[in-house]
Amino acid sequence: MFVTFNGKKFPVAEGRTVLEAARDNGLFIPSLCYHPKTGPAGKCRACVVEIEGMRGLQTSCTIPAKDGMAVTTNSPKVLAAQRLVVDLMLSSGQHDCLSCEQNGSCELQNAAYFLGIERPSFRVDSEPDFDESSEFIYRDHEKCIQCGRCVAGCNNTVVNEVLDFGWRGHNTKVICDDDLPMGTSSCVQCGECVQLCPTGSIIDKRSRGQARSWEVEKVETVCPYCGVGCRIALHVDRKTNRIVRATGVEDAPTNQGMLCVKGRFAFDFVASTERLTTPLIRENGNFREASWEEAYSLISSKLGEIKTKHGADSIGGFCSAKCTNEENYLFQKFMRAVIGTNNVDHCARL
Repeated sequence: MFVTFNGKKFPVAEGRTVLEAARDNGLFIPSLCYHPKTGPAGKCRACVVEIEGMRGLQTSCTIPAKDGMAVTTNSPKVLAAQRLVVDLMLSSGQHDCLSCEQNGSCELQNAAYFLGIERPSFRVDSEPDFDESSEFIYRDHEKCIQCGRCVAGCNNTVVNEVLDFGWRGHNTKVICDDDLPMGTSSCVQCGECVQLCPTGSIIDKRSRGQARSWEVEKVETVCPYCGVGCRIALHVDRKTNRIVRATGVEDAPTNQGMLCVKGRFAFDFVASTERLTTPLIRENGNFREASWEEAYSLISSKLGEIKTKHGADSIGGFCSAKCTNEENYLFQKFMRAVIGTNNVDHCARL
């Protein structure tokens, strides 16, 4: 099927919204409340377009694309409406882009740049309102645009049901439970809200001030903490070669951007000064460094002595969920075929 955008025909897959169809074909329409994982929202009104045969402006994130549909995304009327919406969002909070942690990767900033908004037209004075009670997450309510993505992610995607909108009118804000500080709420610190927030309102607490978005390189890898195989993107500071934050890979079939508290925040061990980098052998109650060859030789001789003296079934092995399935298979094969015992267990069995 084909949809016409601004007078030009584009192929569109079945089941796509107008916004998705535009993005599939490289056309930018500002959008702040929509995320592929949380679905159509129609709250922010930044994605409005003109559609032939429909009265008024339509939210492109909620309208299904149809064959032969004619859409205008760049008319003066559309751009004026989009500009007003984004302008009001910029005016209603403290969006200090120069010092904001999300500078360079903020969707509100991208929308303002696309629409040519250099500074807010209005100014609404407000008091600082932030929450740093959480171990891993920093919340700044003055940067919140109330798009609802964090609420939808918490309630519908990971189903922790901690976040929601509280209060009314100008005082409306995202709250935890019955307006508790995040650190004392039922939040499990999975960080899904951090992943979904389009601005700097909810961010990784420990990454603050570590590196700007253009100073890091994203390196995709697999989370080492269990056997699920979640794909993560490590944000590595090019200057120091240190990991400053981790995010889930949205198109990963295993986790679709979701991570647990360990996968998202527990990466300090990589650069820990206490991390072992060479084998250690205990002698006379003390450890000394050894080569891998010496360590393997010692393990082999000790296992051989135990097997000879007490039999193969006196030896047992424990596999780890941090290893791959292939590594665990090789380990149990080693225990059964080389050692000669079926005494093999796995930490994930319980």
